[in-house]
Amino acid sequence: MHRSFSQNVLELTARVPKGMVTTYADIARALGTGAYRAVGRALQTNPSTKTYPCHRVVKSTGELGGYFGETSGPAILAKKSLLEKEGVQVTDNRIVNFAEKHFRFSKPRFYK
Repeated sequence: MHRSFSQNVLELTARVPKGMVTTYADIARALGTGAYRAVGRALQTNPSTKTYPCHRVVKSTGELGGYFGETSGPAILAKKSLLEKEGVQVTDNRIVNFAEKHFRFSKPRFYK
């Protein structure tokens, strides 16, 4: 069975452990592509945040990035709150000690 790009993005998102974050670019690389913006678009339509914790996906700089297509306001506050409940400290919309909290996929899981 062939999975769509969005399904592959969601599957990888589900592998990010609680208390850790990954990046849009990390997911793109694991999919064998440089389409990190497409990763963000795929996460905007996440059908289940419990199954696919997209709040754990941030920018490569450690900034929070977006959440359900929003880059400010209540959505970002919700993303920050979810991360903090998992033990990820956020200051000024950035992950504190990003290098320690950065989850990387061990090897590319999907290929073009």
